[in-house]
Amino acid sequence: MIYFDNAATTGKKPQNVIKATLTALSEYSANPGRSGHTLSVKTADAIYRIREKAANFFGATGAEKVVFTLNCTHAINCVIKGVLKKGDHVIVSTFEHNAVMRPLKKIGNPYSEAKVSLFDDEETVEEFKRLIKPNTRMIICTGASNVFGKLLPIEKIGKLCAERGILFAVDAAQIAGVIPVNMQKMHIDFLCAAPHKGLYAPMGTGILIAEKYIENTVLEGGTGTNSAQLTQPEYLPERLESGTLNVPGILGIGAGIDFVNSIGLEKIYNYEMNLIRRLYDGLKENRNIKLYTPKPSSYDYAPVLSFNFGDADSVTTAQILSENGVAVRGGLHCAPEAHRYLDTKDTGTVRLSPCAFNTGGEVSAFLKLINGEKFIKKL
Repeated sequence: MIYFDNAATTGKKPQNVIKATLTALSEYSANPGRSGHTLSVKTADAIYRIREKAANFFGATGAEKVVFTLNCTHAINCVIKGVLKKGDHVIVSTFEHNAVMRPLKKIGNPYSEAKVSLFDDEETVEEFKRLIKPNTRMIICTGASNVFGKLLPIEKIGKLCAERGILFAVDAAQIAGVIPVNMQKMHIDFLCAAPHKGLYAPMGTGILIAEKYIENTVLEGGTGTNSAQLTQPEYLPERLESGTLNVPGILGIGAGIDFVNSIGLEKIYNYEMNLIRRLYDGLKENRNIKLYTPKPSSYDYAPVLSFNFGDADSVTTAQILSENGVAVRGGLHCAPEAHRYLDTKDTGTVRLSPCAFNTGGEVSAFLKLINGEKFIKKL
């Protein structure tokens, strides 16, 4: 199968990630921080080393800021529900995933949507600036659209937040392990990441790096510390890590960071973007295909591309591709705001998202399939 659904999760995991995950089950099968025996301490030490790796990778101020969560959505919920108070105004972008929008809807805080320009980042920053109110507490936005691939000017938005005393949270699901992220340089207070995507880690893993205090918790329970108290610890990471950690997944995160570092972020990104541009050029030649963005350019876009085949529903197109050995995703991609913004809410889009393991041969095979007469007849 040609797997072009890496924006959902990387379909192929590196051998060192697989090995680390299996090793965790055989050599680190003890509850970290819960017991004083040697194996528990060994496991706790391994977890701490991965906190250090993550902190260094994302430019955080310390390993203790790194919290391991169930997934990126869990991390975002911790930020939105843990920081915002009644009446706090929030600014999001027009490209937000439901991981952001549904928690905001749930807590009922007022929010504004900043329109993201596909052509001018300064225009995007000005739009965020225009929406700031006296009660604006936080800007939370995606690092890149999971539908259309457009990268947001995160560093410029972060600088705006720092100047105005506004908290800045980033949904890094599509950029962690794809482009360089330095929390200090970019003035990011809360970073939420999906390591099973760009870091090639196992599914069911998430990272929250919190440089600012999170007052309210969304999950309470045993942490292995201060057990005589019936309230959550005040300090991180224990404050947000109740219950047993996913040790195999976390060791897989560490191996995923090692994998990306061994090749280099820039090399991986350039490789994936070359594949995306080849896909774009090949699709553009087909008069039946609709594209919704300019040709993706480096550091303006993540390696994600959406299209539709004529007036066909995107789910139908994705199903036919699946029957022909190509894994893509069709539909709204849990981001209805993005589809409303670019007027694709009725059909959704077919999304292509390559990774480091995809090849030029797979791109050619896909284009030959979708541009062939047999495919047209099936629709």
